[in-house]
Order: sequence, then C-alpha cells, then structure tokens
Amino acid sequence: MDNIKTEIWKTIQSMNRLWTIESKPDELVKYFHKNMVAVSPSDRLRITGQEACVNAWKAFSQMAKIQSWKELEPKIDLYGGDNFAIVTYYYEITCEIGGQSMNLQGRDMLSLIFEDGKWLIIADHFSPYPQQSSS
Repeated sequence: MDNIKTEIWKTIQSMNRLWTIESKPDELVKYFHKNMVAVSPSDRLRITGQEACVNAWKAFSQMAKIQSWKELEPKIDLYGGDNFAIVTYYYEITCEIGGQSMNLQGRDMLSLIFEDGKWLIIADHFSPYPQQSSS
C-alpha cells in the first residue's frame, strides 16, 4: 500500500478498534463526518448524521459483548485528487448477544473524505454475507 492508502487503512482500523475492542464508541465522533450516512442490515431506513451513527454503533456495542473482531482483505480506491476513498473489506466478529454466542461474518464498504487534515467516514454500508442457496 502507498502512504495515503496506509493512512486510510490505519484510520479504519483505529475506528473499528474503538467500538469493538476498547469499548469507547463515543469517541467515534473523531472518525465520523458530521453528515455521515449509514445503511445497515438491521435498520430499514438509513442512519443520518454523525450523532445518529455514533448512537447506532454505541447501541450495538452495549448490546453485544464483543470477544473478537477481524478485518480481512482490504481494498482501497482513491478518487478526486486523492481526497476521496472507497474502502471495502470483509469482517469477522465473535460476540455474545442475549446470552447466545455468535460468529458473524460480512462485508463493509466505507466512503471517506479528506477534510481538515484528516480522513473522515462519510458513508458506511455493511451487511452479512448472503445465505448460500441449497440447490
């Protein structure tokens, strides 16, 4: 990875570590753009704005006792004079929800903008892997 892509990937890893490992979801405000929008598999409507996104991540991290988190196979593409990035990766998370142990896997697509000297997440769309058909 070149320097810009490395910086972007470290930003995403730091952001994820806050809510998964360090249990500090309120600090996501440092990584989420004020106009962030998110589309999640559990919400019918998009989540709009920095505060709403922080609250959504916080709600999940309070509901789930996260035991492990892993990001896999990152792909980072730069646009707009290297001021905009699309990042995709796969994730694995092991957690306990309501006393039930769960191993969840899926994919994440983040859009980031370079603003005020740092990379900020402006959009996130994540989902579990699709169910395999039994044909």
